[in-house]
Amino acid sequence: MANKEITTKGAVDVDGEVAAKSVDHSDAESTTPVVAKPEQTWRSYFWDTFDKSPEERRFLFKLDAIILTFASLGYFIKNLDQINISSAFVSGMKEDLGLYGNQLNYMVTCWTVGYVIGEIPSNILLTKIRPSIWIPACEVVWSVLTILISKCQTATQIYVLRFFIGLAESAFYPGMQYVIGSWCCIFHASGTIGSMFSGYLMAAVYTLNGTDGYKGWQWLFIINTIISLPIAIAGFFFFPDVPEITRAWWLNEDEITLAKKRMELEGRANRGPYTKAKVKKIFSSWHIYALTLLYIFFNNGVGYGSQPAFAIWLKSEGYSITAINSYPTIASAIAVIFTYIYAWTSDSLFKGERWPAMVFSGVVNIITNTSLAVWNIPVGWKWACYIVGTIGGGISGLTFAWAHEICSDDNEERALVVGTMNEMAYVVQAWLPLLIWQQVDGPQYHKGFITMVFIAAGLIITSLTIRFLHRRERVQKARSVSIE
Repeated sequence: MANKEITTKGAVDVDGEVAAKSVDHSDAESTTPVVAKPEQTWRSYFWDTFDKSPEERRFLFKLDAIILTFASLGYFIKNLDQINISSAFVSGMKEDLGLYGNQLNYMVTCWTVGYVIGEIPSNILLTKIRPSIWIPACEVVWSVLTILISKCQTATQIYVLRFFIGLAESAFYPGMQYVIGSWCCIFHASGTIGSMFSGYLMAAVYTLNGTDGYKGWQWLFIINTIISLPIAIAGFFFFPDVPEITRAWWLNEDEITLAKKRMELEGRANRGPYTKAKVKKIFSSWHIYALTLLYIFFNNGVGYGSQPAFAIWLKSEGYSITAINSYPTIASAIAVIFTYIYAWTSDSLFKGERWPAMVFSGVVNIITNTSLAVWNIPVGWKWACYIVGTIGGGISGLTFAWAHEICSDDNEERALVVGTMNEMAYVVQAWLPLLIWQQVDGPQYHKGFITMVFIAAGLIITSLTIRFLHRRERVQKARSVSIE
């Protein structure tokens, strides 16, 4: 059986086996359309809503237009802020503040420590309070703190700010994953677009260098906040919480009922208390351990430990500031394309299977990082390795979609597992780059590239192991149902 969560198209699709669950038709007064799986046609391979009823299509359009827009913009500004420190570093901040040691690594680590501390407590809070208040409030905090970096005169000041920015940002990604798993729509490509936009933004604002006494890299953080703050404030008015407690003004009663029924058919449990028995059940299952290990391998196997490796190599080759910030966006654009390719092939060609994309991205990472570890390779191939070396970032949505599907029958487990996945991945990221992605080793990060090869192999092995365990679990559940 395959629960099909559309990670690019926004809709939840449920295959015939799940749709066969009994649906209560006894309420004669209800005008809400019952969610039942229509006969699948070839059109659903291109866009799954083509096979749905007009009522459900209207509901999904509204859902995607609001949640997808807000989630995507929020993820965009989060990644814009996260990557801007690297863009600023290669665009004058290093020289202006005298950052010639491993200060960039420490800035990344300070952000990561704050992020790690806040993640799991934030996700637990989201099962008890309204996401429409908590997530936008945290966005406002990190937006305001970001502009303060433009006034920093020392690395220590940046360390402090980056810690609190990371603490505020810890609410967004794992929290949004929890909420998205309740409504089911996608936003992952927007994070890569944020990384792309940072390069273009830095190239553009560099022309403001010296305006009103601010350097180009300082203007980057100022404009970052100007972009981020309105998006954060809008969240208070548009974010819908989760279906069972939503009070979104843009949804009517029938649409809210429809959303709840869709989650019932998907097998998603509603919110409940954290009991001792539930906590014991969560930590005695393979779910939290295998899925967390999967995300550790994913998150630490892409992005070169937050070092702007491509940009630093370009800088060592004598390219201009504009080129240094613009050329790496080619890699981001390719990563965006692959994000959609992974999701479409996973949902359509592979019938909801998540592991093929993970195996493919792992193989690509092994090839590119092995080549970069050798280093003395043709320049054209080095360009190719940097450009396609980050396409593995596109499987982020699939890892969480898999977690939502595996943990679908327990809301609290789903929230805790999603939070733990992200939490532990960043725990590793807090110290691993300090060992293998040292700033002083650039642009030839031999230790880093070699380590990435082994991490990619771990990603492949873990994804295949989860595939085996999940299939075995589904067979056991099917047998227990048939016996009953």
